[in-house]
This record gives sequence, structure tokens and C-alpha cells, in this order.
Amino acid sequence: MKTILIVDDEAVIRDLCSRALKGYHVVQAGNGKDALAHFEKGGIDVVLTDVMMPGMDGIELLKRIKEKEPTIVVIVMTGFAEKDVILNALKADADDFIAKPLNLLQLKTAVDKALVKKALKEEIASLKSLDRLKSNFLSIISHKFRTPLTSISLFMQNLTSGVFSLDDPDFKVHVKMISDESSYLERLVGDLLVFSRMMDTGEALRREPYSITRIIHTILAESREIAIKPAVEAILDLPEVPAVEIDREKIAFALKQIIDNAFKFSGEEGEVTISVRSDASGVFIEVRDTGAGIPHDEIPKIFEKFYQIDPQNTGQVRGFGLGLFYARDFVRMHGGSINIASTPGRGSRVTIWLPLKAAQTA
Repeated sequence: MKTILIVDDEAVIRDLCSRALKGYHVVQAGNGKDALAHFEKGGIDVVLTDVMMPGMDGIELLKRIKEKEPTIVVIVMTGFAEKDVILNALKADADDFIAKPLNLLQLKTAVDKALVKKALKEEIASLKSLDRLKSNFLSIISHKFRTPLTSISLFMQNLTSGVFSLDDPDFKVHVKMISDESSYLERLVGDLLVFSRMMDTGEALRREPYSITRIIHTILAESREIAIKPAVEAILDLPEVPAVEIDREKIAFALKQIIDNAFKFSGEEGEVTISVRSDASGVFIEVRDTGAGIPHDEIPKIFEKFYQIDPQNTGQVRGFGLGLFYARDFVRMHGGSINIASTPGRGSRVTIWLPLKAAQTA
């Protein structure tokens, strides 16, 4: 059922609109501030707002909502025919207008049309986003492969032209470097195969009761990031907790991204603490590190596609910037949540919550 947010400082107007919009789920707000709070909770399909209200007026509310979700459809109710009011609403990207006193049949028709317009807007935005993502992904793949391939190519050219000899003390150093670059290329190809499989998030979850503790132990045993950081101490608090109904592959993928990142950004020395606990609602997994941390303004970005944390500003962070995006996606598919708190220079803390039963998922 579609949800309509009605915003008016007159309760009688809100009630009349609600009665006219039978068949929809209606949420009411008496002022712009309350309306914005309702909107930020999510799930609103159309906003129907008055213009003249105390505090935040309808035009300001319209601007704030459009900043947060450009595809949302906003219908403006106004008893004023002044050009300035209409012009300001149009500049703020109002989608339709209804004059007061309200014609309730016209109101119902306007909301029906607004929902069709919203679906069209979302489809166009989705197509543009998909096209942009394809372009970005191809650009990133090209960049990520070019660096190791250039190193290997230059070494092979120098080798064939006689620049290196087997007695050259730098020969073994360069051979080791090429071996490392080849291994990195192999991991990139492997990551691409994993992501290509994981990208189909529309498929149904293959749930089964499984031990989160067991998944974490497997990740710790197999992680390359942990293997190359022997001076980073792993502190574990992993009691057996109730089995969770999960898609094992997807949750293992999500936990691996979080744990690998904790070691990856911990420098050459430090600590990574991994703990698990449960309550009646579900299981909590916490991963804390003593690494570089994340600037406050970057925290909202880290779950975006292709975004990469680069605490040293080298521009050479390896990987595709997709791990955390899919980690959050998979946790949310299970009805869970993932939160990150971080202080630059003092490390980060990631907390994941998963509900015990599938019936509790969204």
C-alpha cells in the first residue's frame, strides 16, 4: 500500500484529505518539522503539503525533501494565487498544485497521477544510474588492471633486452615484485568473479540455521589480509551463540569485508578485536581496530559503490570499492543493520546486528 504524507497546520484539513484518500496509507503532520521527521523515517511515496504554516513553511519543506530524495513527488496545496508563491514552488521542483478550498475528487486524481509520475521518475533515475555505474565500473577495472600489467610489462621488456642478468642483485627483488603483481592480478580476477555472482541480489535468500562464530573462525583461517599482518594481534571473544537463519554465503561475504578491512587499515602493528553476543532479538557482531580511522565526513560515503577509504591519500588503494556496498546490502536483506563509528588516528568500530529468525526480516 502506498503511503501519503499530508502536511497542514489545520487538523480538519488533514482529516478531510485522509478521508478522500481511502485505499492509501496516510500519515499526518501538523507542521514542516514533524513532516520532515516522518519523511526521514522512509516509506513515503507522495507528500501533500500546505504552503502557509508556522515555523517551516511548505516551500522550505519542499526544498528539504527534494534535497534528500529528488524523485519524490510533492503536491502543493495553496489558497494563494500570487505568482511569487507559485514561482517559488516551481523553482523548488513542486510536481503539482491544488487550490484551496479543496475539491476532494481533484485531490484523489492528483495523488493517483503523482504516483504514476513518481514511478516514471524512479525508472528514469534508475536507468541513468545504471548507465553511470557501468561507465564507472569499466573505468575502475581499467585503472586497477593497468598498474600491475604495466609493472609486469616493463620488467619483461627489460629482461628480454638484457638490462637484467641472473647475477644482478636486483634481479630477485624484481622477480619477487612481479610475482606479487601477478598474484594481485589473480586476486582481482577472483574478486570480479565473486562480485559478478553477488550482484544478483534479486534472487531469494537461501536461508539455513548457521553458526556466526563458525563463519568468523573460517574467515580468520583463510584471510590473506590477516596472513600478511602478523604483527596485528587478533583479540577474539567468540562464544557460541544461537544459530541464525541466514544465507551463509552472503553473510560470510559481508563479515569477510568488515574483518579484512579492520586488518587492512591497521598498519603494520595494532589490534583487531572481534566479539559476538546475542539477546532475545538477534546476534551482534562487533569488529574494532586500532588503525587509521575514518574522517567523520567520509563515514556516510563508505557504503557507496566504488568508494574507497584512502587514509594515507596515496590514490593507490587496491580493490574495486564494492565490498562494503554489498556487505550492507546483504545484511539489510536479512533484516539486519550495520553501523560504523570511527575516530581518525584511533581506529574504527563496526557493529552488525542480525535477527535470529527469518520471520523478523523486512
